[in-house]
Amino acid sequence: MISTCLDLALLCHPVLAFLSIQRPKMHAQQSRWQYFLLSFLSLLAIRYASTSYTQAPQDIISDICQTKDQPNPIASLYPMNATGTLNGTISVIPISLKLARELIPSQYGILEHAYRHLLPSFPKDMYPAILEAMHDHEVQAFGYQIPDFSVRPSPTPQESAQKNKKRKNLTHMQRAGISFPFLDLLHDNTTSFKWAPSLLITASHTVALTGASDYGTHTFPATFSPPCDAYTPVPAAKLPHTTSFSARSQHPHPAAISTVFAPTTHDIFPLPFFANVTNQPTFADGKTCDQMIRFFNTSVTTAPNRIESVSGTVKATLFPFSEEMVWDHVLGLRLDTAFVENNYLPCENFRGYDG
Repeated sequence: MISTCLDLALLCHPVLAFLSIQRPKMHAQQSRWQYFLLSFLSLLAIRYASTSYTQAPQDIISDICQTKDQPNPIASLYPMNATGTLNGTISVIPISLKLARELIPSQYGILEHAYRHLLPSFPKDMYPAILEAMHDHEVQAFGYQIPDFSVRPSPTPQESAQKNKKRKNLTHMQRAGISFPFLDLLHDNTTSFKWAPSLLITASHTVALTGASDYGTHTFPATFSPPCDAYTPVPAAKLPHTTSFSARSQHPHPAAISTVFAPTTHDIFPLPFFANVTNQPTFADGKTCDQMIRFFNTSVTTAPNRIESVSGTVKATLFPFSEEMVWDHVLGLRLDTAFVENNYLPCENFRGYDG
């Protein structure tokens, strides 16, 4: 509004100056010309200052979230889909089959033969719960890219309520949760689904929070450390390249996940297993399913040193566990994968789907 008024004043200023000088009773035209020249230059300076003021917050926003994630390599291949990259750590938490059966709703069978086919040496009477602590990067759809904003500054007077709402929704997203794969949702003893009962999600990302809730997932608006990356180095750690990641929520209920991982030379679960569990259709209440197609064959994954085997400790206070859980010697992968996501699909559509 201020800039519009200044533009109008600058436009009208030469006309007013000309009319004033042409009046017969006006004297000392030279001094009048000096006055109008000075006022014109003053208006121009004010207009430039107001432009700089209104543009500065945008510049600040674009520099807030500096991530080390790689660019989205598949956006041009799937222009009509939601695409992006997911960078972070996927780890396997062995829990007893007895505990798994207590946590997973009784109407969903556990396809033990399915995960033992991929993990023949997995311990007897144990079940592989999956922890994913991830950072979404360069998410885009229909040619529109969502910036990796992590902090939103106070709105300027020039921002409308609609712009404020839009900017709040277009933030980057981090997520962390423990899921339960290889479930027999369709009772066909064949198709594996993944139950995602709860998620910690970036508190400012209202779209993601609402979207996850629509599936029946318990969502927890959370703050993350680091606030804009998949993990961060641990200073003075005993092992080199040790990293940490944490998420914490106070509302609507306390929930938290924290991890510390370091590279390991121990035998790790095979990559096809991780590809399988991350590509299983995901559900919460069983009404609709989310299809997250994770690609393990793009440059962000296959480039040298982009996949790292890790071992570490996981702590979680999160539904459906009734108390804080701590697991040591957890094995997993640090990696980045591109993805395409399709939302709110009938779960029946995936009968016979192998990921």
